[in-house]
Amino acid sequence: MLTIYGRATSSNVQLVMWAVGELGLPHDRLDFGHLHGGLDTPDFGALNPHRKIPVLRDGELVIWESAAILRYLAARYCDGGAFWPADPVARARVDMWAEWGKNELCQAFTVPIFWARVRTAAADRDEAALTRAIARFETYLGHLADQLNGRPFVCGQAFSAADIMIGHLLFRWFTMDIPRAANPAVEAYYERLAERPAYRDHVMVPYDILRAEGA
Repeated sequence: MLTIYGRATSSNVQLVMWAVGELGLPHDRLDFGHLHGGLDTPDFGALNPHRKIPVLRDGELVIWESAAILRYLAARYCDGGAFWPADPVARARVDMWAEWGKNELCQAFTVPIFWARVRTAAADRDEAALTRAIARFETYLGHLADQLNGRPFVCGQAFSAADIMIGHLLFRWFTMDIPRAANPAVEAYYERLAERPAYRDHVMVPYDILRAEGA
C-alpha cells in the first residue's frame, strides 16, 4: 500500500496520483497543504525537510519531488513496457520529453499563467505579463503539436510517463477563462487523455477552492 501526502487540488500531487491510477497501485492519499495545513508539523518535516507536497511513502522508503516519484513508480512497478521502457535508448526518449514537460512546460504555465489568473485577484494582476506568458506557453504547445504529428501520444502509439508529465497541465489550460489560440493537435490530445479513467479521477479536479477572492 502506497501512501501519498498531498491535497487533490495540487497539480504536482495530481501528476503522482494519475501515475498511481494508471499503474493500478493500491494507495491511500492524505490531505496535506493549502487549507488542510500539516506541512509545518514535525512529523511532516521528518518526511520532507522542504515541507512541500507531494510525498510518497512505500514501506520504509520516502520520496519527495513529483518527477522523482513518477520515475520511481515507473521503474519499480512497470514491466519494462512503453510506459517506462527497460531499453535505455527507448527510455531516454520518454525521459527527454518528460523532462521538457517538467522543466519547460510546467514552469511556463503554473506560476506565470495559472497563479497569475486564478490565484491572483484581478486588482493585483499584471495583465500585460499574463498576455506575454500565454503567448510564450502557446509557443511551447506548438512544439508539442509538432511532436504529436501522426502520434496519439507524445512518444508514439503507446501512453508513457511523458504523457503524465506533460498532460496533467492541460485540464487547467483548457478550462481556465483565458484566450487560447486554436491548436487542433493538442486539443485532440487532451480529448484522448480525458477519456482515460485515471485522468478523469485525479487530474480533472475542480480548482475553484484555489481561486483568490476577486480573481
